[in-house]
Amino acid sequence: MKITAQEEYGLRILLRVARSDDEKNTSIQALSELEGLSHAYTAKLTRILRKGGFINSTPGNIGGYVLAKSPSEINVNTVLKHLGGALFSKEFCGDYNGNVTMCTNSVDCSIRSLWKKIQYSVDQVLDQITLAELIGSEASSNKLLKQLSN
Repeated sequence: MKITAQEEYGLRILLRVARSDDEKNTSIQALSELEGLSHAYTAKLTRILRKGGFINSTPGNIGGYVLAKSPSEINVNTVLKHLGGALFSKEFCGDYNGNVTMCTNSVDCSIRSLWKKIQYSVDQVLDQITLAELIGSEASSNKLLKQLSN
């Protein structure tokens, strides 16, 4: 199980937009330069974030992106699931059934229980984190994560 590039860079772009001045729109060009991404990939990620209701776009020469709502209202788990989906979903077993049409372990699968438990644990942590809590430094994020683990 891995965090995809789309999830990583999508969240990074959302943080860049959140960290920009409220009056200043952040353009695709600026975002791509700041994150070292191609314009096309940045445009794809901003489109996903806009469709998810996390950012709004403004057209024109001074156009760009701004947050659609307050950083404290943007849940990180929701963002990541919108960018790439859950680590384990109900469709997982159907997607990875091998060479047969139905998984040979579909009736009794102890591994499925493991994936569900991992997904539950990840959701428990990520549901407690908003974009507002990630806007600060790495040190402040580490402090938050330590508090969550206690």
